[in-house]
Amino acid sequence: MRIAFLCKRRYMGKDVIDDRYARLYEIPHQLALLGHDVMVECVGYQGQDDGLWQHPTEQGRLRFTATGIHRPWITDVARYPARLLRRLRTFAPELVIGASDIPNVVLAAWVAKKLRVPYAVDLYDNFESFGQARIPGMVSALRRATRTAAVVTTTSEPLARLVRDEYRAKGIVISMPSTIDKAVFRPLDKMVSREALGLPSDGILIGTAGGLHRTKGIGELFAAWDILSADPLIHLVLAGPLDGSIEIPKGDRVHYLGQLPHDRVATFFSALDVATICVLDTPFGRYCFPQKAYEILATGTPVVASAVGAMNDVLAEWPELLYKPGDPASLASRVTELVERPSTVNVPIEDWAELIAKVEPTLVAAIRS
Repeated sequence: MRIAFLCKRRYMGKDVIDDRYARLYEIPHQLALLGHDVMVECVGYQGQDDGLWQHPTEQGRLRFTATGIHRPWITDVARYPARLLRRLRTFAPELVIGASDIPNVVLAAWVAKKLRVPYAVDLYDNFESFGQARIPGMVSALRRATRTAAVVTTTSEPLARLVRDEYRAKGIVISMPSTIDKAVFRPLDKMVSREALGLPSDGILIGTAGGLHRTKGIGELFAAWDILSADPLIHLVLAGPLDGSIEIPKGDRVHYLGQLPHDRVATFFSALDVATICVLDTPFGRYCFPQKAYEILATGTPVVASAVGAMNDVLAEWPELLYKPGDPASLASRVTELVERPSTVNVPIEDWAELIAKVEPTLVAAIRS
């Protein structure tokens, strides 16, 4: 079938088209691999160049149309829906999928109505926690569009419950966490990984990779470091972008590696003795699914996570690996326990091909109902 996929171009610091990165690339990519003709409409909020691309697939077809929003922004924003609709009339999709943020979800509902075709919504986070939600009318528009979608996929089971219970979704709601490339994220030799990253070969290495922003919860790890640093064998290792909201701890046993290429993140986690996932107990944290959870688990590295949202489900059988959110002492205690008694967990992780293969029949059924 012909599928139109609407999303933003910049996602988690990556370019969806150029970097072929994660959820916003893999959903249309895997659908194309299953034989569908997929047109991805990417809107570039940062003023990226317009363009057309086709990515090769063994079967099906995967094409990208990029539209950049340029100054004067209001003019480009106002023109975009009509331009999008004209292109989609030519493409004649049988299904529209809105993803990535509130505008693209709402646009999917609008163009689907104009084209008289069903639509689906993909929520990779609780979009109500995004800055766009502060614009009057955006939350009600998001809920209305999600409520009447034929299919809704969410990044976590807590978010799926929110959509069912509060949004009162009429369509099928499926929890579909963002997953990983298991060819990249796999167990690697610890000492080889440390050498590759220039980290100490001895000592106990704890840390995390990802956005080192206060709003992402990194402050809880930094506060726990004040406690853990009393042990001279423990080192703190960090990787990821900074936003100036919080200062990295100082000291000879603190190692900041900057922002690593995606394929080096597996090496990073393999180098650690304990990896941490600090999710704040906020409207964002309660409904997100930290992709790094699967990245860490796939490498076999022991992990400690805050008992918030999806992590409660992922580590339900291992409550000793969960710490009390907002309590750095609890985090430090869990890390210490895991250093003294290392243990790993065996959580089944499906790759993108497996996940989309399970969802695809529901999408196909939507156009036939």
